[in-house]
Amino acid sequence: MARDVTQLLEDASRGEARAAEELLPIVYDELRRVAAAQMAHLRPGQTLQPTALVHDAWMKLVRNQEPGWSGRAHFFGAAAQAMRELIIDHVRRKAAHKRGGGQPGEALEAAFEIAADGLPTEDVLAVDAALKQLEAEHPRKARVVLMRYFGGLSEEEIAQALGVTTRTIEREWRFARAWLHERLSAPAG
Repeated sequence: MARDVTQLLEDASRGEARAAEELLPIVYDELRRVAAAQMAHLRPGQTLQPTALVHDAWMKLVRNQEPGWSGRAHFFGAAAQAMRELIIDHVRRKAAHKRGGGQPGEALEAAFEIAADGLPTEDVLAVDAALKQLEAEHPRKARVVLMRYFGGLSEEEIAQALGVTTRTIEREWRFARAWLHERLSAPAG
């Protein structure tokens, strides 16, 4: 008898290896959707593929004996964070092979509504640096960005995961977007 996702997440968060094995086939398509959405922010021709990103993120997620996921939204937030970290590592490795390059800041709207060209490497890194700064100054607002933008969760799902109202998430999303826009629009220097 197949267990539901919530039960599997609870069991996996307590370190039950079998639950994690049963969970992957159930959540794989949604993880692949999250990976594809994150990959859309990169320039075409990247060597990183959504399938590899899902696999590497999954390995990162289940490496912890007791990951402590508190439900679906928390799990997908953790998955989005793992994928983001893997993409940033990938972009940094590729950038290390190149020389020079500018440091232009891309407006957040351009990052959020990315053109088919994708973000240049330096802009992906600028967005990551800005998110780290946001996280240092406003941790919950950074989690809202991560869960909504990178994890594809709805405001309702984020509110449930963070134990706040949907209105709070709406306000924090607006604040975070404006804050990031300001940081990313500032002239490099």
